[in-house]
Amino acid sequence: MSEHRFNVFGRIIAISRQQGTWIAFDLGSEGKRRPADFVVPDFLAEDELCQYLEDLFHETAMPWNGSVFRISPS
Repeated sequence: MSEHRFNVFGRIIAISRQQGTWIAFDLGSEGKRRPADFVVPDFLAEDELCQYLEDLFHETAMPWNGSVFRISPS
């Protein structure tokens, strides 16, 4: 199982694929994770995740955190 991490307008999200289903988690600064409060459609390809997250959360953008980008797992 590979994990994809994103900074979504300042919110850190991890997404992994398990048995054909995307599972999303909110990552806390202390290393904890909890299930995210949104669903990623199963038909999305891995290279579409960043754009999907930007479309889904664009209303939370602020001048100081106005982008969505992939980050490396730590």
